[in-house]
Amino acid sequence: MFSRNKWRALFAGVLILTSLSTRAQTKHTFTLADSAFLLDGKPFQMISGEMHYPRVPREAWRARMKMAKAMGLNTIGTYVFWNLHEPEKGKFDFTGNNDVAEFVKIAQQEGLWVILRPSPYVCAEWEFGGYPYWLQNEKGLVVRSKELQYLNEYEKYIKEIGKQLAPLQINHGGNILMVQIENEYGSYGSDKQYLEINQKLFKEAGFDGLLYTCDPAPDLMKGHLPGLLPAVNGLDDPAKVKKIINENHDGKGPYYIAEWYPAWFDWWGTKHHTIPAEKYAGRLDSVLAAGISINMYMFHGGSTRAFMNGANFKDETPYEPQISSYDYDAPLDEAGNATPKFMAFRSVIEKYLPAGQHLPTVPVAKPAMQIPVILLTQTGSLLNNLPAPKTNPKPLTFETLNQDYGFVLYRTTLQGGKKGLLKLSELRDYAIIMINGKTVTTLDRRLKQDIINITLPAGKVTLDILVENMGRVNFGKYLLQNKKGITDKVIFDNKELNNWKMYSLPFKNLDGIKYSSTVYQGTAPVIKKGLFNLENIADTYLDMRKWGKGMVWVNGHNLGKYWSIGPQQTLYLPAEWLNKGKNEMVVLELLKPQQTQLTGLAKPILDEVK
Repeated sequence: MFSRNKWRALFAGVLILTSLSTRAQTKHTFTLADSAFLLDGKPFQMISGEMHYPRVPREAWRARMKMAKAMGLNTIGTYVFWNLHEPEKGKFDFTGNNDVAEFVKIAQQEGLWVILRPSPYVCAEWEFGGYPYWLQNEKGLVVRSKELQYLNEYEKYIKEIGKQLAPLQINHGGNILMVQIENEYGSYGSDKQYLEINQKLFKEAGFDGLLYTCDPAPDLMKGHLPGLLPAVNGLDDPAKVKKIINENHDGKGPYYIAEWYPAWFDWWGTKHHTIPAEKYAGRLDSVLAAGISINMYMFHGGSTRAFMNGANFKDETPYEPQISSYDYDAPLDEAGNATPKFMAFRSVIEKYLPAGQHLPTVPVAKPAMQIPVILLTQTGSLLNNLPAPKTNPKPLTFETLNQDYGFVLYRTTLQGGKKGLLKLSELRDYAIIMINGKTVTTLDRRLKQDIINITLPAGKVTLDILVENMGRVNFGKYLLQNKKGITDKVIFDNKELNNWKMYSLPFKNLDGIKYSSTVYQGTAPVIKKGLFNLENIADTYLDMRKWGKGMVWVNGHNLGKYWSIGPQQTLYLPAEWLNKGKNEMVVLELLKPQQTQLTGLAKPILDEVK
């Protein structure tokens, strides 16, 4: 039986839990006045920063939010990514780093409000703008439209998101202040009926609080749904912000800059984009002084790991796949440390704190280390680690193969003893050409390369073409032309090549790879593996400058892509994913298979173009 003291302790525990539960369920109000947001009936200025849960290790979410509070933010903005949560049709995933509800709850525990952006299209320099690849397998489906198949899939998705997040809205005791429908739709179309359907689907999914739209200033009228609050992107002149919102909102506010850009993103082969803090500190000051609410895009970028980077493509510009670092020259760097921009913005925000309120002390920078040289002593030839193929007279796209990301190896045999032009019609996006198992050249969509002169030796020749999906276009009219692989045909010496075997290599994991400790003498792509021991753990950056092109996994975590052309020459390895003692490193190297050593640095290299 319980003693009297045990009963008292139990009763006290119940009271504490009841108090915490009541506090968590306390309902607030968040409404629109003519010129301000009202939180519980009092004017409230959002000072928000964008931070995306999949770009930050789950183990570090709370630490990053503490940094947000220390800079003076009272709100966090995040997209929700359809392709993460429904990677295959009808199969939803909200576990691990996809646990967006936990991300929102941690923000509440840290005293932060949330702006939620679950629109099915997100852009975000993210693969296919957040759309799952399999939408392209639904014949006739048209994204961002009233086409019925699209709306049917969209409805199922948004209702699953509603189950996770609608209960966390402010009017239900949570911390989600507002929810955005669609995303910069005015830059894509102007169908108000489509926007009305968006609003209806969101409401049916349980999002019964404030909804809003956001668009760049030139497109705001096209992308705004009358009746909802219009927010503007990329504008920070207070008079212009107020004017454009007034014009589209019955002459009223509140005034909200949904994306304010204190920096920019990077893509392969171009310089690292940076903007000095002093160029934007004054602009932030003027916006806050005018009482305008703001969301910095980005406050903290983090990393776009695995195959989740997107790409830009327009008629007048080449294909531009984005790099894995999403450092963005943001106030908080890729590892979550304060930058000079952080400190400059913090000084501005301090001026506008409510009377008697003070900012927390800025947490000290996370320690970083230079790990010792790692020897990758085991090698698995890619050509010796192929799965069972699918066969077809013509090459098949990734989508037809029901493959989302990664690589496909296309193989055919032909009679040699000749030379001629090899053309890959509509290559998407990067190809390594191998003849009888030896690499002879590469073709790169960025450089508009799709044709090369090759010489075939005598006899029967095996032609292998390894094609990499470098990221589906995430912005603009080409969203509907995003299939990957060899998307048309292969021609050699003016004749179309047929009878293809296709080997899917999505590299979702590294299970089943066969390695050898024998020194590799070939030229084809390889998978290299090595073990290393650490007495202490800290953040580090893998130095990939001596390598060619590929990806790195550490302890099963895919750190993203590297490519010697830059500007990114390092891969950020978070301390949270390292072990004291034994660690495993695996590198997929496409161009320099003889490499066997990898070193670490205490600082990143994000600005070296070759």
